[in-house]
Amino acid sequence: MIDVAARQVIATLKTEDEPCDVVFAGAPQRAFVSCSVVDAVLMFNPANLANPPQRIAILGEDPRALAVSPDGTKVYAAIFESGNGTTILAGGGDGDVIDFPPNVVSDFRGPYAGLNPPPNSGNSFVPAKNLAAGAAPPVGLIVRKNSAGEWRDDNNGNWTSLVSGPDATASERPVGWDVIDNDVAIIDAATLGVTYATRLMNLCMAIAVNPASGRVTVVGTEALNEVRFEPNVNGKFVRVNLGRFDAVTPGTKAVADLNSHLTYTSSSVAQTERDKSLGDPRAIAWRANGTRGYVAGMGSDNVLAIDANGARALAQPIEVGKGPSGLAVDEARGRLYVFNRFDASLSVIDLGNDTEITRVSFFDPTPAAIKTGRPLLYDTHRTSGLGHVSCGSCHADARMDRLAWDLGDPSGAVKNVSGSLHNLGGGIPGLTGNFTPFHPMKGPMTTQTLQDIIGKEPHHWRGDRNGLEEFNGAFMGLLGDDAALTPSEMQQFENFLGMIYFPPNPFRNVDNTLPTNLPLPGHYTTGRFGTAGQPLPNGNAQRALDTIYRPLSRAIDRGAFACVTCHNVPIGIGSDTTLNLFAQTFTPIAPEPNGERHHLMVSVDGSSQRAFKVPQLRNMYDKVGFEMTQLLSRSGFGFGHDGAVDSLARFFSEGAFNTRSDQEIADLVALMLSFTGSEFGPAIDALEPPGTASQDTHAAIGRQAALTGPTTPASDYALLNQLVALSAANKIDLIAHGASAGSARGWQLTAGTWQSDEQRLAETLTQSLRARLRRHP
Repeated sequence: MIDVAARQVIATLKTEDEPCDVVFAGAPQRAFVSCSVVDAVLMFNPANLANPPQRIAILGEDPRALAVSPDGTKVYAAIFESGNGTTILAGGGDGDVIDFPPNVVSDFRGPYAGLNPPPNSGNSFVPAKNLAAGAAPPVGLIVRKNSAGEWRDDNNGNWTSLVSGPDATASERPVGWDVIDNDVAIIDAATLGVTYATRLMNLCMAIAVNPASGRVTVVGTEALNEVRFEPNVNGKFVRVNLGRFDAVTPGTKAVADLNSHLTYTSSSVAQTERDKSLGDPRAIAWRANGTRGYVAGMGSDNVLAIDANGARALAQPIEVGKGPSGLAVDEARGRLYVFNRFDASLSVIDLGNDTEITRVSFFDPTPAAIKTGRPLLYDTHRTSGLGHVSCGSCHADARMDRLAWDLGDPSGAVKNVSGSLHNLGGGIPGLTGNFTPFHPMKGPMTTQTLQDIIGKEPHHWRGDRNGLEEFNGAFMGLLGDDAALTPSEMQQFENFLGMIYFPPNPFRNVDNTLPTNLPLPGHYTTGRFGTAGQPLPNGNAQRALDTIYRPLSRAIDRGAFACVTCHNVPIGIGSDTTLNLFAQTFTPIAPEPNGERHHLMVSVDGSSQRAFKVPQLRNMYDKVGFEMTQLLSRSGFGFGHDGAVDSLARFFSEGAFNTRSDQEIADLVALMLSFTGSEFGPAIDALEPPGTASQDTHAAIGRQAALTGPTTPASDYALLNQLVALSAANKIDLIAHGASAGSARGWQLTAGTWQSDEQRLAETLTQSLRARLRRHP
């Protein structure tokens, strides 16, 4: 909270993880803050900051953008990863070591009498199979729930019986199972009751209310991930949509394609048509009379003018700066202001003629490598054939869309597994044999994060891409562009991706240590040790690391795998070494000419495809929500390469881990949620493979304490002392802001001394900063 007149912070309110937006609503007014990672909205009372906020749980993944009804009685929260009513049916599994879940696609009760993979066009495959590739492995299948409540695939095969109907137990779902598709949470500002608007789109990116009609408008993208095979989705795998609904009757809704000029009959159009497209919409705003609205395309570097019904008001969008992601309407001056995040500028648009009249730049400390390489992730006009998609369409914010995609190609060729290019088992007994080639019909694979992937090669779930350069063909084969990237562009892309870190882990303690008593809401027992579907007890992550995950000797005593053998610390990926068992030493593998590494691949994950890279574990908390012990699931995809493992608890219930109680499972779940990539310490066993360094962020980064004199809570002083100790240990950088002699000032703690800001480099504080700030609040 800021005193505007004095330009000083007067209070800092603690929120839960990843606060994304704030609005004011109700009578008297309250502050509503969306907290994305924890799926909640917090309500603060500005008149009584000593009271903790009231927590409003949201049934959906990642509530972010907020809006308020014209009368101030409703708050609308757009759910970013809302899902699109799709889920996975498991189709692989061969019973080797870890085998889960049941192979449903091969079930004779399915619409294809057990044929797996099933055809995608009548009784045929489009494109036609390459017979030289040999028989395709049995794989999973993505199905979508239609308006009639039926679960159908892209060939209109009806799987309802095996998903939610009388045969649902065959897929380990209860009869009546369903997955939510909540797009907007509607919060009553007085009662805090929540209802939902549903089935609008997959990624709900921005929200606004038409001030004249009161209709809620949401912009984002809808994924067509149930459509199989890369040639069929090339350039047209998502739609950029605007959804509208009436707040009183949310079921009265309409969804429109904001790129109405596209027919999607081709993967490519002329550049002039691409330039009309809107991509990656991140903001929407309305004029006061409600007849004209504006949508900012962060990926297309333009702003689209729309009418009251969401249709294009102008055929040609308004070109602005790079990465427009914020809009503000100034009716009094007849101006629309556009915040261009990527080139650090503000576009000023004349509302009278919808043209940009000036562009004002501001200071931006973003490194040049990010500015140069970032467009290759986001720029839809530059990298796609229709101008509306990019790598960022699925890897949203360089992370993931929480979906699986079947991007195989029946007409493709087999790629051999090579002992010279792939680290097949790393010389570890039990992991070194039975690898199969990479078949082009690979089945569904969940979208993986792009955070910290450079230097973690090979890529893809199967490890079938030796380095980033092997993705270059996707710019044409998947995005529909006219040409692949040049070598220099690919290097720019790689440099950019190499600078993306994992954020602070929300489950770690402030000093980045593992939690020892972590509540696990939303995680349930699997029935191995009693009744299924009961809440798991609190978990002790440190105990799981010390007694189950890490010590090889204890794992052998338990008759189980040692997790760390494959999932090395600190990031969970397999080692980039080979084991000499007799010498009990690990030999590093030399990188390839482009720097590609050779992290461990295994053939014992239980899939019918027997060559998979050991995946990293630093974003497990971002994948929870798929649950087959409950009637209602928050997501249709979970863990494993195809998302078919619904929960971490189910994974650790497998016999290979030999867990002995629900408490041990809870401890392992807690460890996975807090697996951040740091603070694990050195190896504790001679046969523990060496790990690869992590690019992640300390849990204390972003923590704040406001020292406001006698009213400062003791907890803020305790936090400050803890942060000072972490700074002294070189774990974090610590800065302070305040007023000194009537001037706004800043300091950085360096070697125990508070160094003043840039204008006063010679000035330092050797006395307590706390005392200094208390004298000059």
